[in-house]
Amino acid sequence: MAIQINDISMIYARKVCALEHLSVDIGEGVFGLLGQNGAGKTTLMRILATLLEPTSGSISLYGVSLCKKNYDEIKRMIGYLPQDLGLYPNLTVREALDYMGILSQMPKKLRKERIEILLEQTNLLLHANKKIRKLSGGMKRRVGLIQAMLNYPKVLIVDEPTTGLDPEERIRIRNLLSSFSQNRTIIFSTHIVEDIACTCDNICILEKGKVNYMGTVNDLLEQAKGKVFTCLVQNESDLIKLKNEYQVISSIYTSKGIQARFISWEKPHFSCEEIDATMEDAFIYSTGRNNL
Repeated sequence: MAIQINDISMIYARKVCALEHLSVDIGEGVFGLLGQNGAGKTTLMRILATLLEPTSGSISLYGVSLCKKNYDEIKRMIGYLPQDLGLYPNLTVREALDYMGILSQMPKKLRKERIEILLEQTNLLLHANKKIRKLSGGMKRRVGLIQAMLNYPKVLIVDEPTTGLDPEERIRIRNLLSSFSQNRTIIFSTHIVEDIACTCDNICILEKGKVNYMGTVNDLLEQAKGKVFTCLVQNESDLIKLKNEYQVISSIYTSKGIQARFISWEKPHFSCEEIDATMEDAFIYSTGRNNL
């Protein structure tokens, strides 16, 4: 495995446990990290990026132990896009990327070559001389991805790269990650379930610092098979009753009534129709199952 995470725990001040005895093996390709806010996703990625030191446990990246004496070697191996990347607003795109390359101690010729290649791959070449402050949110995320990919890392860690972007920008970034993943490991953390379904084969769902699910997207969908239903209710009162008994995922108001989509761990005894589970259904089923 490219990355081996063994029995990691992370306890902050006041005994707040962000990760609890976490063990995960990650291979090459795009690996999805799912979880609600506070599940521990960002803490895990900050540990992998050498920004935090775990309270206990061990991690290895491509055979290199993640410990302080190896941090320089690890940093040369990884690229990291945090959720909130501070870019210098008064620099142009090319200037900002060149500065990032200098900080990474990349030789001048190499960094300039790679900046031009990545600007072209991300469709930013025509915007290379624009000030960062004049870019759209999607463009800024693409600049952030370029800085993370600049040293062609073996491990690319991206935290919520598509949050707040329009559908076209989300698709662009997903495709970029997929094309970059050959012979590399990309850890793609998000709470947008659709992005994981379109990009990843293997995923890990974190819940309260623990592994809720580890496996393939198809296996997760299989778990939710036969658990998702739809029914027509006549009014708000009936919808509230349904919500009190089941996990309602969506409700659509129609001329005939309210079409509700919901999860049930057993087949309901009232009139309803079983439907195929989506990735979002499967995620809600997986996290809700542990709260029964």
